[in-house]
Amino acid sequence: MTQEQPAVPTGSGVPALPAPDPSTPNWARPDDARRRDQLDAMKRRATALLAVAALVFVAAWLFESPHPWLGLLGSHPWLGFVRATAEASLVGGLADWFAVTALFRHPLGLPIPHTAIVATRKDRIGRVLGTFVQNHFLSREVIATNLKAVRPAERAALWLGTPEHSRTIARQMAGGLAKTVTALPDAELRALVRQIVDDRVRATRLAPALGKTLAVLLAGERRQELLSSAVDLAAAAIRDNAELIRKQVKEQTPWWVPSIVDDQIYQRILSAIEKLLRSIGADPRHPMRAAFDTALRDFVNRLQHSPELIAKAESLKEEFLTDPSVLQLSDQLWETTRNAVVAYGQDAEQNGNDPLADGIRSFAAAVLANDALLRDLDEMAVDLVAGAVERYRQEIGDLIAQTVAGWDPEATSQRFELAVGRDLQFVRINGTLVGGLVGLLIYTIARLLS
Repeated sequence: MTQEQPAVPTGSGVPALPAPDPSTPNWARPDDARRRDQLDAMKRRATALLAVAALVFVAAWLFESPHPWLGLLGSHPWLGFVRATAEASLVGGLADWFAVTALFRHPLGLPIPHTAIVATRKDRIGRVLGTFVQNHFLSREVIATNLKAVRPAERAALWLGTPEHSRTIARQMAGGLAKTVTALPDAELRALVRQIVDDRVRATRLAPALGKTLAVLLAGERRQELLSSAVDLAAAAIRDNAELIRKQVKEQTPWWVPSIVDDQIYQRILSAIEKLLRSIGADPRHPMRAAFDTALRDFVNRLQHSPELIAKAESLKEEFLTDPSVLQLSDQLWETTRNAVVAYGQDAEQNGNDPLADGIRSFAAAVLANDALLRDLDEMAVDLVAGAVERYRQEIGDLIAQTVAGWDPEATSQRFELAVGRDLQFVRINGTLVGGLVGLLIYTIARLLS
C-alpha cells in the first residue's frame, strides 16, 4: 500500500479522490463532481429502500402475532406475508450491499477476507486484463479481420484524393524539403555532391557500359535502320552543302586547270557520292550494309571485351574527371537543384503547389481504380500490422499487467467505484426487491403446504 496522498477538493461536499500519484494514471474527468453526486444519490436510494424494508419487517413482526410484553397489540396473521417479504428484502439488500461494498473496500472497515477486491487483487486483475487483451484483442485473426473490414488502402486513397488533403500534403512536402535543403551547409553539400558524382563515375566502367547500351539499342534490324538514317543524313548534308563542296574542289585543283575541268570534277564527285548513297539506301543487300553491320558489331564487342579499348576509355574518363570544368559542372548541378527545390517550396507555400497536389490526386485515383492493387495493399497492411502485433503482443500484455500493478491501490479502487459504482447500486436495489418477491413466494408455498 502506498503512502496516502492529500485529498483534492471536488466542490461536492463529499470525500474526494487522493491527489494524483506518479504511479497512478490521471483519470480525472470534467464531470467527476457530477458523477460523484450521482453515485452518492444512488447509494442513498438503495440504503433508503433497505431501511424501508427493515421498518416494514419490524412493524409486520410486531402486529403479526400477540406479544404479551408489548401490551395491547393485536394479532394479524395475514401480516406474515408482509413480514416474510420484508425479511427477504432485508436479507437480499444486505447481501448485495456487502457484495458491492466488498469490491472496493472492507465493509464497515472490518478486514474480512476476500473483500476490498480491487485494491488487494489489483496485480492479479492487471495480469488477467493483460492476458485477456493479448488473447482476444491482439491475436492475428482479430487484427486481420478488423483491418480487412476497414479497407485501409481504399480509405487512404480516398483521403489522399481529397483536394484539401492533397494540397496540404503537397505544401508540407515541398515546404519541408525546401527548408531542409536551405538549412543544409552549402559548402559541405557541394563537396558531397562532387564526391558522389566522382565516385559514381569512377565506379562505372565506361566502355563496357557503353557497349551493353549499344548492344541493346542496336539489336535486331536496328543496325540497318541506323545505317539507313545515316545515309539519309549524308544525302541531305551533300545537298545542303553543294556550294561548299564546289569551293573545296576549286581550291584543291591546280591553277592551270581550266574552270570547265573543275566543274566536271565537281559533278563527277557529287554524282558518284549520290549514286553510292542511293544504292546503299535502295539495296538491303548492298555490300556496304554488310560491312557496316560487321564493323558496328565488332565495335560493340570490342567495347565490352577488348582490354585495350577498355583501358583507353578509362584513361579518357580519368582525364575528364580531373578537368576543372567537371568540378564546376558538379557545383552547377547542386546549385541548380538547390534553387529549383527552394523555388518549388516557396511556390507551394504561396500557391498551394498545384502540380504536386494534382500528382497526388492522380496517384490516389489510379489506386482506387485498380481493385487488384487495393487488395494487394490491404494484404500488405494486414501482414505488416498483424505481424508486428503478433511479435509484440506478449510485451503488450506484460506492459498492461505492469502498468496496473504500479497504480495506487486506494486511488484505483475509488476511481473504479466512481466509474461503475452508480450502476452497481442498482444491484442493491434489485437485490432488495427480488429478495422480497422470492421471500413472499417461499412463504406462500410453505403456508399452502402446511
